[in-house]
Order: sequence, then C-alpha cells, then structure tokens
Amino acid sequence: MFSSVTGPTPVRLRDLIRNIRACKTAAEERGVINKECAEIRNGFRDTDTTFRCRNVAKVLYMYMLGYPAHFAQLETMKLLPSQRFTDKRIGYLGVMLLLDENREVQLLMTNSLKNDLEHQSQYVASLALCALGSVGSAEMVRDLCPDVEKLMRNSNAYLKKKAILCACRVVRKVPELMENFIPLTKGCLNDKNHGVALATVSLITEMCRQSSDALKNMKKLVPTLVRILKNLIMSGYSPEHDVSGISDPFLQVRILRLLRILGSHDGDASEIMNDILAQVATNTETTKNVGNSILYETVLTIMDIKSESGLRVLAVNILGRFLLNSDKNIRYVALNSLMRTVKTDMNAVQRHRTTVLDCLKDPDPSILRRAMELCFALVNNHNVRGTVRELVAFLGRCPPEFKSDCASGIFLAAEKHSPNRKWHIDTMLKVLTTAGNYVRDDTVPSLIHLLSDSDKLHCYATSTLFNAAKDPENIDQQPLLQVLSWCLGEYADIVVQGDPAVDGMVDPISKSEIVQFLRGILESSLSNLTTKSYSINAIMKLSSRLDGLDARINEIIVGYSDTHLVELQQRSVEYNVLLQKHRNLCTGVLEPMPKFEKPVLNENEQKEETAEIMAEEKNQPLVAKVEKSNADLLLDLVDLSAPAPTAMPATQMMEPSINLLDDMLGGSLQAPVTSNGISTGNELGDMLFDANPQVSAIPGIIAFEKGGLKVIFGFERQPGDPVLTVNVKTSNLNPSEISNYVFQAALPKTLQLQMLSPSGSVVFPNNVGIVTQTIKINNPSSVQLRMRLRITYTLNGQNITEMGEVNDFPSATWQ
Repeated sequence: MFSSVTGPTPVRLRDLIRNIRACKTAAEERGVINKECAEIRNGFRDTDTTFRCRNVAKVLYMYMLGYPAHFAQLETMKLLPSQRFTDKRIGYLGVMLLLDENREVQLLMTNSLKNDLEHQSQYVASLALCALGSVGSAEMVRDLCPDVEKLMRNSNAYLKKKAILCACRVVRKVPELMENFIPLTKGCLNDKNHGVALATVSLITEMCRQSSDALKNMKKLVPTLVRILKNLIMSGYSPEHDVSGISDPFLQVRILRLLRILGSHDGDASEIMNDILAQVATNTETTKNVGNSILYETVLTIMDIKSESGLRVLAVNILGRFLLNSDKNIRYVALNSLMRTVKTDMNAVQRHRTTVLDCLKDPDPSILRRAMELCFALVNNHNVRGTVRELVAFLGRCPPEFKSDCASGIFLAAEKHSPNRKWHIDTMLKVLTTAGNYVRDDTVPSLIHLLSDSDKLHCYATSTLFNAAKDPENIDQQPLLQVLSWCLGEYADIVVQGDPAVDGMVDPISKSEIVQFLRGILESSLSNLTTKSYSINAIMKLSSRLDGLDARINEIIVGYSDTHLVELQQRSVEYNVLLQKHRNLCTGVLEPMPKFEKPVLNENEQKEETAEIMAEEKNQPLVAKVEKSNADLLLDLVDLSAPAPTAMPATQMMEPSINLLDDMLGGSLQAPVTSNGISTGNELGDMLFDANPQVSAIPGIIAFEKGGLKVIFGFERQPGDPVLTVNVKTSNLNPSEISNYVFQAALPKTLQLQMLSPSGSVVFPNNVGIVTQTIKINNPSSVQLRMRLRITYTLNGQNITEMGEVNDFPSATWQ
C-alpha cells in the first residue's frame, strides 16, 4: 500500500550511468534513456519531493550526453529555495546548464539568488555567485549588483574571490555599473590571497576592454601590478602556489596581459614596465611549458607596448629559442609571433632567418605553412638569393597543397627584390618547371611581361624553356608550354640564329624542331585548350618569322578546321583564310608584339628611397603621390582626366605620404600606429573649428557602415585653399572590441593624398570611444572627389577585409 502511494524508488544516478555504459548499440542506449525519462516525468508529477534532486541529477547527466532536458527546467528551479545544501547544489548546477539569459523563466530565480547571496554559509552564497556569474541577464545583474558589491567587501577570501569573478559578468552585461566596482579594485589587488588578486586582475582587464575611461583610470595601478609581478618572480619556494618550480604562473600571465593593455600607446606606463619585463624574460625557467607560457606572454607584452629597442631584441631572441624547441606547439606559436613582429622589427627577426629556413624541413603541415609565410616576409634585397634558393628547394619537396602558394610567393619576392634581370628570369623558369601545373593562372602573363621587357635575354630564356619542355617529366606542365609557345611565336627567328648569353653562346634550334614541337603540343592529349590555342597562335606567327615553312604551317592549320574544339576550329579557319586570301596582310597582322609596359617594383622602390634620401639631405619637402602602375587601371573609372596638380607647399605636407593603392591591391604596407591613444572626446575636427573660426563649415557624411563598424568623414577647408582636411572617425557598435584596425584610402591619379597616423589600432566596443585619423587631399583643379576605401580589422578572432567607395562628397569639399 505504501509503494502505491509514493511510487517505486527511482534508480540512483550511479546505477543509471552503469546501465547506459552497458548498452552495446545507440538504439539500446536510446531505449534506456527514454524509459528513464518517462519515469522521471512521473516522479516530477508526484507531490513527494524526496527524490526530486536525484531525478534532476539524472536529467543533467542525460543532457550532457546530448539528450533533450527542457522538461526539467522548472523542476530544477524548484530546488533553489530548498534548505538542503545538496538540493541547492544540484539546482544551481541545473540552472547553469539548462538555462541562459534569454529564457524568461530565468527571472523567477532572482529572489532565490538574492536570499542565497545573503546566506550565512559561504558555500551557499558561492553557489549563488557562480550561477549569477554564469547565466545572469542584464536585468538580474542590475537588481543584484549591490549584493555582489557587498560581498566584494567581505573579509572571507573565498567569497571575495567569487564575488569579484561575478562582477566581471556584471561589467560585461551592464558596463555602466563598473563605477560601483572601480573604488574596490585597488584594495582587492593588494589582497594577500592569490585567488583574490587573480580575480581582481581579470576584473580590471574586463573593465579596460569595456571602457576607455576605465582604461585611463586603471593606468595608475601599473606600479602596483609591477610590484606584485616582481614579488612573484623574486619570491622563494611556496608550496601553495608553486607549479613546476614557478610561483603562481597563472597570476603572472594575467598580470602580463593586463600590462599589455595598459601600456599600449602609452610611453609613460611602458617605461615603468620595461625593467620588470626584462627581469621576467631573463629569470624565467625555460625547461618546462609553464615557463614558456610566461615567456610567451612577456614577448607579446613587449611587442605591444612602447618598449625599448633592446627589450624588443630580447623578445625576438626568446622567440628564436622557441624555434629550437622540440615541442611542435611551441615552434608554431613562435612562428606566429615572429610573423606579427616582422612588420615592426625586421632586423631583429632577420637574425633568426637560418632557424626559420630550417623549419621548412619540419614534417608538420601547420609549421610548414607558417614558416613559409615568414620566409617570404623576411626576403629583402640582401638575402634574396639565398632565401629564394631555399624556398625553391622547399617547393620541390613540399606537399601539393602548398605548391601553389609557395610558387606565387617566390614570384612576388623575385619581382620585388631581384638583383638582376637574368637571375629573375632563371628563378621564374625554375619555379615554373618545379611547380608545374600548380602554378596559378596569373603567373603566365606575368612571366610573358617579364620576358617581353628583357630584350637581351629573349634567346636565352626561350632556349632554356625549350630544353626544359623537352624533358619527359615536364611534358604535361601547361604553364610551361604556354609561356614557351608564346616565346617561340615571338622570338623564333632569334632562337634559330642563336645569340650570345651571359654564360656563353646559346645553341641554335632548327626550324623543323620548333615546328615539330609546336605540332606535338597540338596533337598531345595532355594539352588543354588554352595551351593548344597558344600553340596554334605560335605556329601562325612562324609564317612571318621563318622562311620556307609555309606548306607545313598551312597543313597544320588546315588540319584543325574540323576539330570538335570550337575555339581551336575558329582560330584554324580564320588563320587559313588569312594565309590563302590575305597573304599581303600577314606581315602587319603577325608583326612582333610591342613591349609590355609593366614596371619593375624594385626599381620604383629604389627611386623612392633615393628621392627620400636626397630630400632629407637638402631639407626639401616631399610631394605626396600615388605611385603609377598597372594597378591604376582599377581607378580609371574615377579618373576625371584633370590636369596634373601642383606640389603642395611644405607647410601643408607635414610628412611623406604612403602608397595606399598597393595595399588596396593586396600589398603588405600597413599604416603606422602612434601613441596618441584612443580619442573619447574633443575630436580633432572640433578642436580645429574652435581654434580657427575661418574654417568653412562643411556637413559630414557616413562613409562606411557595415557589421557594426561605422566610419564618419568630417571636413575642414580654408576659403580658397585647394587642400581639404578629412577627419575620419571610426566607432564600433559591436559588443566585442575590434583590434588590428587599419583604414586605407585611394584617390584618382590626378589628386594628391596624404594620410596621417591614426590615433590607435583598437576600436572599443559598444560605441565607447573612437579612433581618429586625418587625411589631407590636394585638389587644385577642383575636380569632383571620389575615394575608394579598404578597411581591415580583427573581430572575435576573425580577420575581416572590407572594400568600399565614397562618391557623395559635399560639393563644398571640391568646388
């Protein structure tokens, strides 16, 4: 009779786990789960609450296995008011697993949380703090913030630590409440308990990320953080906090991360940190991963703050030692860090170039990828021969998925840093034969442009290509055959005669051998349509280059007039008509191609460097300009064909401009970041308007708005002055901060552009603070303004690139 009223005793959690693990199939496991869920539902309907805690615990276990558990949400919350600690513990665990801030039912537990936060038992209060810190919504944290603040003042270190961690959630959900916690941070930071200090550092870090005002306020804590870090590295053995011989590495890492935030773009704060960072870098044990983690954070901090040059060299040397570590993860981290550092301290990273090249022999694909990218970043005019030689050797043995990127990288490095034209051609031909069909499509026209521009090397390059193509291993390499076909069509007359080359006489190639080779390409089943088109074009050009081949050429061309390849058939028919009916036009139609106008990058850069040196020596201003290149074709749509503007006066052009057009086309130039910090008020435009009332008032515009990123243009212009000042203000509406922010712009060729350094590279979230940058445009011809934008940044760990165009400039900016 008793069992009929209360029901059978439910299965214990350990028995349920044993039954589930005993299942041999997924279907059998689902059967056990479904049966147990039915019994648990019946138990929830019963008025007897004796076994509610046990049933909720079983539901939570099944939820962690991936089964639905929504039916137990209310039952979980019913455990919170219980006076039994076991019920509360399971209840709060269920709340943190089954509920989130978007569930309206969550508001029902606010009263229980408030009561438990005031409970005499530290364990009950800590349960409430953990739950609030995990799933508390904005409404809940507003209601319970006073209780959290009260517990932060508690003398109990256990409760104090939990309350500080809960305050991190409060600050994250409702940033304006951080004013309640800022006065408490200094006292908590000086607490003797390491857990309290660690939680406080986390809270300060969160505050700095949420508010630029808090960031400025917290910089006064830098001496305190330095003192704590110094005590940690100088203290003796402490069994309570020792990890592999290092005192509390968790607190050290957290402090280093906070110092990195506080010292960024701040020279005074960075100066205070320099000595302690040097001590950490030299006194930390490197034989264990614990020490390596601290050294890694130290390196990141040194690179992000305004540290001394010697300290930066020390940081790079630490990364160099990481490259020699046997742990693959440490080597990967070192390569990633060096890749970030190479943009700011190239010379220090160059000292470890040999070690980086050795990483190209590593069997791990991830390390190979990072080492390859770093090697390309380290190439310069001095080491290009040795580095490219190693990269070509790597190209021959690397996995297939790397060959395309490696070949393209070598082509770009050779184009930018080649010591002479012959070496450049030899390198590209070597890559062409080594990479084979993994070479990207844009490489063929690039190599053709290079060969066209090398008058004295036509015979040498064509003969080298011809000898390489005769190798049976290269018979199916389409890029090689395409370039060779073009060269034979253009320079067959030179190749037949032979010509002196750098290393001696190039052996001539017979006419019949050339024709037979091109015919073999057409007939080969391994040649694709593009290659065959190159070949038939070359055969047609031979009719005007070489004598005595008309019959053979006509036979070959007519033979493809009925092929099933439409492109090839059309070329054959048209060429046949040209040969048969318009022979007198062949000489003009098939004359040699004119030289392609493709500037060599390294020559332009050398000219720029020479101009800069001369300007410095003569103390003359430099004229801002956009470098002319084939990339200018992309701006033809906005080319207004206005006369070339005159140079800006020295008073208006304060510093050399940077070539942003190359960046918009994928270059590696990055805008510099200064130490001005993040502007939170009194923007540059407002200051200028106040200082100079004669500046004409021009309405601003929204230049770009996407994905929570908003860019606003403000304008200033003196009456009658052709120079327009554009004040760029960038804000972030996302809940997460934007880092590595770079804003770049390009104008038509007829205008002059100068971009000053931005106020920072981090845009704080929730529209707190802005990043400012000033652009000066010289427009003496008063043409209508059009601008293309390129914005790169990192959000939530993802690198994002956005492109845009601004055409709606107010008429007052250019008239």
